Amino acid sequence: MYVHETKIRVRYSETDQMGYVYNGNYAQYYEVGRVEMLRSLGMTYHSMESSGVMMPLLELNSKFLKPAFYDQELTIRTTVKELPGVRIFFQYELFNEAQELINIGLTTLVFFDMEKKKPCHPPENFMLKIAPYFN
Repeated sequence: MYVHETKIRVRYSETDQMGYVYNGNYAQYYEVGRVEMLRSLGMTYHSMESSGVMMPLLELNSKFLKPAFYDQELTIRTTVKELPGVRIFFQYELFNEAQELINIGLTTLVFFDMEKKKPCHPPENFMLKIAPYFN
């Protein structure tokens, strides 16, 4: 299992008329969690795409427990519980500054060969970096 935490501060433009983070912004927070998780492994989306592999989103689920507000610092905990195959499953837990769980999310992405235009196995260098966390 691989777990990574990153922090993000809620910007004014991310809130709605009620002062809550607008629900559509949580997908962006999940993306921040994924990107920073990859970076923590020494990888980037850019390097993966340069090698010919994309990771399009197949599924997104989000459960809202408590609102987040402007200028709060949120912690995004991103977890990969299963060794990836053609698909990779991410779980997210978002916490407010009081360490209260405010949101739970799940996404499924697929490794996609850009040249062949079809799903593929994860790049070998990615698997070498993440596999030790599953032994």
